[in-house]
Order: sequence, then C-alpha cells, then structure tokens
Amino acid sequence: MGSTERTKQYLDYKGITKYKFCNDLGFSNKFLDNSSNMGTDKACKILHHFPELNSEWLLTGNGPMLKENTTDIVVMNTNRKTIDSIHLNQEIPLYDLEAVAGLKELFKSGKPQRVLDTIKIPNLPKCDGAISVTGDSMYPLLKSGDIILYKETEFENIFFGEMYLLSVKLNDWEEYITVKYVQKSDQGQEFVRLVSQNSHHQPKDIHISQISALALIKASIRINTMM
Repeated sequence: MGSTERTKQYLDYKGITKYKFCNDLGFSNKFLDNSSNMGTDKACKILHHFPELNSEWLLTGNGPMLKENTTDIVVMNTNRKTIDSIHLNQEIPLYDLEAVAGLKELFKSGKPQRVLDTIKIPNLPKCDGAISVTGDSMYPLLKSGDIILYKETEFENIFFGEMYLLSVKLNDWEEYITVKYVQKSDQGQEFVRLVSQNSHHQPKDIHISQISALALIKASIRINTMM
C-alpha cells in the first residue's frame, strides 16, 4: 500500500470526501486515483493540513495512523512596529462562552462561575482570557475545538491585517461572535473588511458601529488525541 492509499484510508476514517480533500489542499481531483507513493511536497502539505496524522505511518506504513496525544501551541505572528511584552508566568482563565449573554458581557464581567479552568503557559504575551473556537471560518489555521487566547482591545488600537475575536451586531437584538482577519475596507474609514482563512467564506464589509466587542488573538492551542 502506497502513501496515496494510506491517505484515502485516513480520509475514510475521518469521513472526509475526496472532493473536499482535493479542493481544500488545491490538488487535482484525480490525485487520489494514483495508488503509488506521492511526492515529498504533497506529503508535507497533507501533514501540515492534518497535524494529527502520523508522518511515519503516511510515508512508510509503520506505526499508528494518528500521533500520540500532543498539544500544539501557536503564538500568532505579529509583524508590527510594537513588540508585545512576554510574561514568564501567567494564569489565563478559560471561559465558557455559552454561559454568558455575549462577548461584550464577558469582557465586562469575567465572573468566576463562567471560568471553566485556567491555562498556564510560560513566555506568552499578556492575555486576558481564552475561549474555544466554533465553526470553520479560519480553517485550517484554526479548527473547531481549538482554544484561542486573546487580549481585549478597542477599535482605536486596531492593527489591520491581524486576527481578531469580534462580536458583531446584526440588529438591535441579534449579534454573532466570530474570528476573522480585520482589514481596511474600500468603502471608507467607517467600515472594515472581515476576511476568513477558509476560502469558502466570502469577505464581508461592515460598519464599525456594528462591532460591540473586540480582542486581538495572541495564541492558539490545538490538542491532538488518539481516537
């Protein structure tokens, strides 16, 4: 069995269609029709896209399909003129977002009963809190279930092009919480463009008055476990 056949075995295990796999990774629809070993560049792209996949198993067939339990911590790239101060030790509360009325209310209150646990990671920029991600708008950079660590901020201090946790008002009684890149809008200074990592989600321009809460994402945590 070649590495292409093992890739199909993994996709069957995860319930991922061949079409979605090829579309997400930019491969030809006939890529999986070849039963031989794939090139190194293709294998590296697959392993980057599916971090739980065991590279030794994919390339040689040896060992388990999935990695042993691991935790990936990614500090978001901040190519800005300002430099974040690093904290040797800090205890970051992990909040239950479903237990509060919204992101704005969470930032205001931070009541203990809404804290699920605390996270301790050395040498991170200052973070105000952490929540679990839902949805696939930032896939594959962020997957549903990943934990994001954030620093609350105001719109006046925004760095365009960075990734933010936002609460966006749809109307007087409805809003939604999302993770997006915030970029300048062609519609003028009173608007911003929200951009997803996932190419299936179209960019959207919104008026800045629709943003009720904002936080800069500092790091993410992904836990890879054996199924």
